[in-house]
Amino acid sequence: MSLDIHLMSKIEDEQLVFDTNITHNLGEMAGKAGIYYHLWRPEEIGVSKAGDLIKPLEQGLYLLTHQRDKFEKFNPENGWGNYDNLVLITREYINACIKYPNARIEVSR
Repeated sequence: MSLDIHLMSKIEDEQLVFDTNITHNLGEMAGKAGIYYHLWRPEEIGVSKAGDLIKPLEQGLYLLTHQRDKFEKFNPENGWGNYDNLVLITREYINACIKYPNARIEVSR
């Protein structure tokens, strides 16, 4: 099982401008970094536009990268996903949100 994240932008017609996939096994780690709802359930916290994710994802990434030992403890025992995956995906997602701040967020759980 995994989470699919898509950013849809209306440049001419609505089109996919970013997509990524992350294992649900990293949900606990994302929660400890304060970004679970921003990644997995943005609609539940009233977020629908990419630009609204920039600051909270940057804060979560800061925590992740400045407290690596704390977060690596939440690496899944089954080996599906790890700390480095969450950091990489969060960085890529932030960059996409900066590039397409008005893009609509779609998630599929």
